[in-house]
Amino acid sequence: MALTNAQYGAVMRKYEQQQLKNLHERDKRQQEVYACIPRVEELDRKIGTLAATCARRLLDGDVDARRQLRDEMADNRREKASLMQAAGFPADYMELHYQCPDCRDTGYADGKRCHCFEQERIRILYAQSNIQEILRRENFDTLSFAYYDDRDELPGLGMTELAYMKRVVSRLRAFAGGFPDSGRNILFTGSTGVGKSFLTNCIAKALMDRYVSVIYLPSDELFGLLSRSRFGRDGQDEAEETGTDILDCDMLIIDDLGTEMNNTFVSSQLFCVINERINRGKGTIISTNLSVDLLRDAYSDRVTSRLMSNYMMIPLYGADKRLRRRWTG
Repeated sequence: MALTNAQYGAVMRKYEQQQLKNLHERDKRQQEVYACIPRVEELDRKIGTLAATCARRLLDGDVDARRQLRDEMADNRREKASLMQAAGFPADYMELHYQCPDCRDTGYADGKRCHCFEQERIRILYAQSNIQEILRRENFDTLSFAYYDDRDELPGLGMTELAYMKRVVSRLRAFAGGFPDSGRNILFTGSTGVGKSFLTNCIAKALMDRYVSVIYLPSDELFGLLSRSRFGRDGQDEAEETGTDILDCDMLIIDDLGTEMNNTFVSSQLFCVINERINRGKGTIISTNLSVDLLRDAYSDRVTSRLMSNYMMIPLYGADKRLRRRWTG
């Protein structure tokens, strides 16, 4: 899931453009202050002159130059700050302002790619996949309750399917709007066609609109990627990036767990992904046709233990909504 050279270059050009924009906006703010308080411009020029004078004196061997410069510049900066405060300007008004303060709009912080770079990278990868088009069709704004039954109460719940789904959707909206403080992990269970994938897409769209990094993978594709990464069937750099993405993205969505061909490798990798993401404080949403008992049989007690203790369990009920649309459409 690595960017091509062209894609990487496009991302870096965006950072360069943002840096130029930052400089232009700072210069505009400086001119605004100078027009309002001419004395501030005089002080800035004086500070620049003092720095040049100090450099020459140091080259000439004047050991007191640095101390004198420090004292004079401190006096000038105090006067400048006092004048700006009196005029109602924030203390940092004439400094550079950054879209991402962590990397100062360079894309890198502490020698590593910044979280804002990772968000842009995942956005690009989404743009070249089918999921972006799906999210335009399946999101909270397009969700309809028209196909949910409002006559019979669901056994054991004391409410109709419609009332239950309205409660679920309200809870999911709050989850997506408050993530990660509102919770991190969800397990959707239910038979085919009850809306599990639609609801995961709703959450994915809402999170991506908040610039949360989301990776959506059907279960068979997830384990295929992990297999190629583990057994070296991708290039080493790409394999490492794939593993990093799966473990480090803000939200990982595993759709249709249980439809893949299960074996000991799949079971062990599922546990590793679930456990490691819990340890790292990352979010995971899993949808499955399997009940909790069947999940235990298919994967292991330790997988279901992690799910039961760390996930919001949301069972979905009712008939296949895709068939119901055909019947009523």
